[in-house]
Amino acid sequence: MEFISAIEIIGTVAFAVSGALVAIDRELDYYGIVFLAIITAVGGGIVRDILIDASLPVALDNPVYAIISIISAVLVIIFYRQFVRLAKVIQLFDAVGLAAFTAIGAQVAVANDLFQPFIVITLAVLTGTGGGVLRDVFAKEIPFVFREEIYAVASIMGATLFIAVFDSAGSEPALYACFAVTLVIRLFCMKKNVHLKKVAK
Repeated sequence: MEFISAIEIIGTVAFAVSGALVAIDRELDYYGIVFLAIITAVGGGIVRDILIDASLPVALDNPVYAIISIISAVLVIIFYRQFVRLAKVIQLFDAVGLAAFTAIGAQVAVANDLFQPFIVITLAVLTGTGGGVLRDVFAKEIPFVFREEIYAVASIMGATLFIAVFDSAGSEPALYACFAVTLVIRLFCMKKNVHLKKVAK
């Protein structure tokens, strides 16, 4: 679990940075930049926790993720030009974050005795992609996951594997298998420029 926790922090930073960069691109003020960074990093988890009727979303109960997001946003503001040059590195971190949050979302589902495959996959995908959807909605853009990128699909495939491994080997192996497959699929599609097809007009 320590490995996933470390990866979760990296993913939080990556998602917060992506939120801050979108905010700067949309010419928001400092508050808007910080807000979009936070919502991108923790939004998916908050939506997940509301759906499972948690007494308090983890992001509110443990403010460390919000603090990490704020620090990330401030660093983006200060070193904006350097972050723009590191776009490919940020994409890599983003893929790690997607994989980590997908695995954590699936883990949260089974930890709350929600074993139905549809629920596990839904909570995994919401945790992995929900923050990005909220970011894009606030920025008045079509959410990234609804475009041609293999993003949510990677999350779905990772969560599906989680279910299969959980049934045969238990929670922790399922967690790591989900993380690995989601990450590999996302990185492969990025490297090979693989996209979902659109409807021809």
